[in-house]
Amino acid sequence: MIDRDIHRARALVVESNANLRALAAAQLREAGVGQVQESARTCDARLLLEHEPFDIVVCNREFEEAGESGQDLLDELRREHLLSPATVFLMTTSRPLYHEVVEAAESTLDGLLVRPYSTALLAERLAEARRRKRELGRVLRALHAGQTELALIHAVKRFQERRPYWNWCGRLAAELMLTLQRPGDAEHLFLKLGQASPAAAWARLGQARSRLAQGDATAARDHVAAVLAADPESADAHDLMGRILIDQCDFEGALAEYGSAADLTPGCLLRSQHAGALAFYLDQREDALRWLERTLELGVQSKLFDALSLLLIAMMRFDLGDADGVGSMAHQMDRYRQRFPESRRLGRLDRCVATLAALLAGNSEHALAELRALATQAMDDDFDLEAASMTLAAWARMPARARPPAEFEALVERMALRFCTSRAVAEALIAAGRREEAIAAVVRRCQHHVSSIAEQALDASLRGDPGAAAHQLLEIGETTLNARLLEMSGVLARRHESRIGEAQALAERSAATLRRSCKAPNHIAGIQRSGRSPGGLQLRGRRSAP
Repeated sequence: MIDRDIHRARALVVESNANLRALAAAQLREAGVGQVQESARTCDARLLLEHEPFDIVVCNREFEEAGESGQDLLDELRREHLLSPATVFLMTTSRPLYHEVVEAAESTLDGLLVRPYSTALLAERLAEARRRKRELGRVLRALHAGQTELALIHAVKRFQERRPYWNWCGRLAAELMLTLQRPGDAEHLFLKLGQASPAAAWARLGQARSRLAQGDATAARDHVAAVLAADPESADAHDLMGRILIDQCDFEGALAEYGSAADLTPGCLLRSQHAGALAFYLDQREDALRWLERTLELGVQSKLFDALSLLLIAMMRFDLGDADGVGSMAHQMDRYRQRFPESRRLGRLDRCVATLAALLAGNSEHALAELRALATQAMDDDFDLEAASMTLAAWARMPARARPPAEFEALVERMALRFCTSRAVAEALIAAGRREEAIAAVVRRCQHHVSSIAEQALDASLRGDPGAAAHQLLEIGETTLNARLLEMSGVLARRHESRIGEAQALAERSAATLRRSCKAPNHIAGIQRSGRSPGGLQLRGRRSAP
C-alpha cells in the first residue's frame, strides 16, 4: 500500500490516447487510489483542476495533435495559483530528453514516468511524492492558508539546514521574497541557487525578475538574453523579455517575444491573450485574431480567461464589417456577464461591444449614448488604464462626423491627464485610439504637461521650497487623479518632513487618494498581468474567479 490514506485520494488522468488513458486509470486503481477521473484534453483538465480538488494528477507530456503540452498545463496552473500545493503531479512521456529529466528532478515535488511503466513503478513514484508532501507539510500548509511570511520562514530554515528538499525550498523562498517585495534578498538567493544548479534557467530568470523589481531593466534584459542564447525555445524567457520591452516602449519587439512564448506553449491561455492583445494594438489583425480566438477554444469558462478577449475580437470583427462576428461576441459577453453580474468592469466592456453592434446596425445615436455613459465614469475610482484604453478604442470607431468634437477632445484630455504617468502609458493610449492624429496630439500634450508639472515641482524643491512643491503636486494630483503626481507629493512630504509643517497630513492625503483611485496598474497596452512573473513556483492555494 502506498500509504494508509491512498483510498481517499482523488486522481485525474490527462491523456489524449483512449487506450493509454484507460490503462493509467486502471493502474491508479490497482495502486489503491479511491477515485479516478479521466480527461482527454488539457483545456478540459484545466477547468477540472480549477474547480475541483485533486490529490493526484497523472498527465501526458505530449499532445501532438492538439499542439499542447502537459508541462505547459502544469506551469500555467502553478504560475496562476490554480493548483493546490498538496497535489501530486506526475508527468508521463514516451520520449524522455535529458533536460526534461533534469527539470523533473529539480522540481522534487513531482516525477517523470517513461512509458511503458508498471503499476509497481507508478506506486513507487506516488509513495515517494506523497512522502515529500508530508515532509514539507509545514511549508505547504502555510502556503495553502495564505500565510506567506510563515511559509517563507519554514522554507528558509529548511534551505539553510540543507534538510531534504532544501533546493526546492530555496527556490520557493526566493519567489516568496519577490512576492513580499524583497527583490534584493530574492536576487541573492536566486544567485546561490544558480551556483548550485548552473544549468537551471529558472534561477537566471529569477535574477532577472529581481533586477527588474529593483528598477534595473538593463541588467534584467541581459540575464534574459543569456537564457535565450542558451535556449532559444525558453517560453518563460520570451515571456519575461516581452514584459521588459513593453516597459521600454518597444512594442514591436515585445510582440515578437510574446508571440514566441504563445506559439511555443499553444496550450497556455494567458500567453495567447497577452500576444493577441498586443497584436491588436499594433494593428496586426491576423495574428491578433489567431491568438485571441485560440483562447476561446482553450476555454471561456476558465478562471484564466479574460473577457477583454471578447471585446478585442468584436472590435476586429467590426473593422472587417463582420456583423455576425460582432453579434457572436456580444452574445458571449452577455453570457459571461451573467456569471459576474455585479462587475462594473464587465459592464464597461459590454457597453463597448454594444457600441459596435449599434454602429453596425446604423444606429449612431444609440452608440453615442453608450459612449457617453462610458465617458461619465472616467473619473470614477475604479476606472483604470484598461477602461480608458477600451473607451478610447470604442470612441475611435465612431465616425468622425458623428462625434461631438469638443466633447470628445475633453474626454481624451481628462483620461490622458489621469493616466499619462510614463511614455509607455501614453503610447498605449495612442495605440488604443487607432493612432488618430487628433487623439495622439491630445495625449502627447497631456503627457508633456504632466512631465512639466513634475519637473517644476522638483525645481521648486531644489530651490528650497519643498512644501510649496508638495502642495502643488497634491492639488493637481487630487484634481486629475494622476498617480505619478500623487506619489511625488508623498515622497517630497516624507523626505522633507522636518521642513514642511504639514508633511504628515500631506503624505496621508496623497496615500489615501492613491489607495482609493489609483490602483497599481497590472496591465499596459491592454495586457492583463496575473501578478505572477513567468518561471515562478506556486505560492498559494486556489484563488477565486475575478
